[in-house]
Amino acid sequence: MQYLAADAALRARRVRLVIFDVDGVLTDGRLWYGAKGDVLKVFHAFDGHGIKLLQYAGLVTAILSGRRSPAVTARAKELGIKHALQGIEDKRAAFEKMLKKFRIAADAAAYMGDDLVDLPVLERCGFACAPREAPRDVRARVHAVPTAGAGLGAVREVCEYILRAQGK
Repeated sequence: MQYLAADAALRARRVRLVIFDVDGVLTDGRLWYGAKGDVLKVFHAFDGHGIKLLQYAGLVTAILSGRRSPAVTARAKELGIKHALQGIEDKRAAFEKMLKKFRIAADAAAYMGDDLVDLPVLERCGFACAPREAPRDVRARVHAVPTAGAGLGAVREVCEYILRAQGK
């Protein structure tokens, strides 16, 4: 990890729910537009396998994105992520609903986001993570920043850190 808070391992041990933003977290943040206006997204197999490892270990995984994309729907289905919320303007409210739905306390939830819109969730969850490309104001408020880049293994690094902290 590029950065770890002093209490990061303790926080990661409590995690039961792991939520990911998409653009700038599961992807490198660039939006590719096709000639017909379709938006293309590139996902890394490392990150997908990290999410599968969380699921195999019994953790709940979810997506919380401000944008809507058929590519995200397809990727979530492929990875077995049953809770993929897209087009969400108020991420904090959606996060609170997830906590109630899964009967999980905020300190048992991890969130990885990359921009100012993610701060309300990053500041509320128990284990907050941001990719190294996130703005300084975001990185300054999280417990972990992976060494790998967004869309290039950053999610996998966070997944493995959580699993190691839990002895899984």
